[in-house]
Amino acid sequence: MKCNACHKNSCVRQVPVFLALPDHELHKVESIIESRFYTKGSLVFREGEQSDSLFVVNNGLIKLTQTSKEGKQHILRFLFPGDYFGQFALLHNKHHYATAEVVESGSICRMRREDFMPLLASNADLAFSFLMSVSEQLQQADELAGALHIFEAEKRLARLLLHLYSKQSLLSGGEEYSLHLPAAKKEFAAMIGTTPETLSRKLKKLEQMKIIRMNNRIVTILDMLSLSQIAEITV
Repeated sequence: MKCNACHKNSCVRQVPVFLALPDHELHKVESIIESRFYTKGSLVFREGEQSDSLFVVNNGLIKLTQTSKEGKQHILRFLFPGDYFGQFALLHNKHHYATAEVVESGSICRMRREDFMPLLASNADLAFSFLMSVSEQLQQADELAGALHIFEAEKRLARLLLHLYSKQSLLSGGEEYSLHLPAAKKEFAAMIGTTPETLSRKLKKLEQMKIIRMNNRIVTILDMLSLSQIAEITV
């Protein structure tokens, strides 16, 4: 259904690319939104399908995956509330390069190409903001690809933990340095290009150094500075 109510918790107002817009422009964007609730395990779209929409996570958790020629599934990244996806296929009118699967049930907002592209064409500020946001996503993807080839597993792990914390702390208000691993160890290990055994050893080492504390899939960061130094990220 179309979202006609313009409120602070709407999809649009969670996405940084839209926040600089004045209220009357935000209302235009909100007027073209369709919202749908997805249950855990359902697919928003499949790899190879034609795209006609931009999607925004309102609540819940999404994972983007690709399947290799051998049939193995690889997690590209996780999408949290406020993240948008599908834009590359949308802008180029191409097929989706990944599958979007729901990990935690929630609502996904959708803006169809036929409605969204005219807004971009008529609003220079929105178009520029969207271009900068897409450029930032490409830069992050390049940095991640480089990290998988250059950095050792410990540094890749530290960077991914900090990334997940930064995304999840926005939702919790950042009251404590805790995060939830959104995937099993096998999948999580694949994200940083290592084995589950190596991942377990690296997590155990960080625990022994009193940098983190593990409780099942809950990770509490005890020493943010040390973890950032391992990741070579300035805090």
